[in-house]
Amino acid sequence: MTSEMPVLLQRFDIAGPRYTSYPTADRFVEAFSAADYGQALVQRRDGPSVLALPLSVYVHIPFCESVCYYCACNKIITKHHSRAASYLRYLSREIDLHTAQLGTGQTVTQLHLGGGTPTFLSDDELRELMAMLRRSFALAPGGEYSIEIDPRTVDATRLRALADLGFNRLSFGVQDFDPDVQKAVHRIQPFEQVSALMVQAREIGFDSINMDLIYGLPRQTPESFARTLAQVVQLRPDRIALYAYAHLPERFKPQRRIITADLPGAAAKVAMLTQSLAAFIAAGYVYIGMDHFALPEDALAVAKRQGRLHRNFQGYSTQPDCDLIGLGVSAIGRIGATYSQNAKTMEEYCDHLDQGRFPVARGLALSRDDLARRAVIMALMCQGQVLFESIELAWLLDFHSYFATELKQLGELAEAGLLVMDDAGIQVTAQGWFFVRAVAMVFDRYLQADRNRAKFSRII
Repeated sequence: MTSEMPVLLQRFDIAGPRYTSYPTADRFVEAFSAADYGQALVQRRDGPSVLALPLSVYVHIPFCESVCYYCACNKIITKHHSRAASYLRYLSREIDLHTAQLGTGQTVTQLHLGGGTPTFLSDDELRELMAMLRRSFALAPGGEYSIEIDPRTVDATRLRALADLGFNRLSFGVQDFDPDVQKAVHRIQPFEQVSALMVQAREIGFDSINMDLIYGLPRQTPESFARTLAQVVQLRPDRIALYAYAHLPERFKPQRRIITADLPGAAAKVAMLTQSLAAFIAAGYVYIGMDHFALPEDALAVAKRQGRLHRNFQGYSTQPDCDLIGLGVSAIGRIGATYSQNAKTMEEYCDHLDQGRFPVARGLALSRDDLARRAVIMALMCQGQVLFESIELAWLLDFHSYFATELKQLGELAEAGLLVMDDAGIQVTAQGWFFVRAVAMVFDRYLQADRNRAKFSRII
């Protein structure tokens, strides 16, 4: 990092998408129906590349026992664990609809359980869910099978049970270790509790352990967050996801419980991000991009070194560019040149399935322009470069004329030292990698047409 990094962070602190997809989910339309989704599955089943394209599966478990005030996820707050049994029955119906179109035994190389709190489910319920998935799909040996963990809901016995079920990766939701910050966001979990779980998880032998952090939370200061960073480095998770808190109380009701005056200002957020980057890099972590860090020997860091990074709805991934089936309320999927999202409320989700239909509420069939721009944006986000010839050959276009406006707009970023351009392509610089989202945004046709970015998080 250079001494001018704080200045650049302030200069390019702009709101924009995280590009877990392109076009982004806010562009999905209700005109894309359950029938369209079913047709995409048929095309996958009958297409010539079906045997070469593995699947990724995401399962959304929406339940949480208590609300975290910062949360922007789709969740249901309840202490009635009996609701999980009914939800599993609907998940079973949704899985059956997929196998009716795809057949059983399609290879899955990546499975992720998110939420909500997946560990809201009991060990027996998780066992039932995994059995459902294994009956319908072939979970490949050596695949990535991960689950998000609320440290308040597990102990060593539960961690062993998760390993026995086949999970080989964990993601601990930490956010911050400072007691005052935890109280302000209604999520109390002492450092000692997480530390003990980390030791136990390593003894069990999970392949990779991720830790989620958030900066910009109420009552955070650069000094308090520095203590959290030191504690995280002490625990040495294999991966770290560092997110900027986006305060959007008009969209996310739980955030209305946060006292706005307690939120750190822009200068404090820049300081927290700057010290986070410095602390993790000094501790030997590789900056993967956006908000991801990994130890050099972790598969994510290896994939970056080898140019094999990909990006999906869960963030950076080592998995090849593959189709994704999203199961559960609000889950997002990608099949072929389509995106889809399930109904966001439990009532609507269940109603679709009661009628024997996929619970798809909206989605998008990508145009040729969408696909070409997606290729450019994902090349920037994952490899940090775009080779003009590769895009021209794949999409039968002349890059300089097709993206003439975008290339002109990149001039400011080039002058700031974030990228270099020549006749062969665009290369993001080492410093520019910290701002790769700003570079990708230039090629977002929807964003350029709609300058109202208030619905997106800021870069810092």
